[in-house]
Amino acid sequence: MTAPLPDDERTDPVLLRRARYERLAGLGQRAGYLMLTVAVVAFVAGFAMGFPAAAVAITIAGLVGACVLLPPAIIAGFAVKAAEREDRHAGRGAGGKTPLGPGDTMP
Repeated sequence: MTAPLPDDERTDPVLLRRARYERLAGLGQRAGYLMLTVAVVAFVAGFAMGFPAAAVAITIAGLVGACVLLPPAIIAGFAVKAAEREDRHAGRGAGGKTPLGPGDTMP
């Protein structure tokens, strides 16, 4: 979950777009991992019951859903984190303030 943006960062279109991608990446990851969990549970249940057709179909649907949702969501999440890290290193993070270095102290 992201922290609320300060007033000066609420109007920056790049930061707003980045926050939207971060939200979508989080939702995609939650949905993808949920699909993977459903597939695993259906497989275990199907194994216990002799693999009825419904359990096999749910397992396959869960795996396909996870394979479709997870890769783009994970990549988008890493992209947002990399962009934020690049901003911090360039001194654009925290509302234009430079980040604290190893020997710096809080004002």
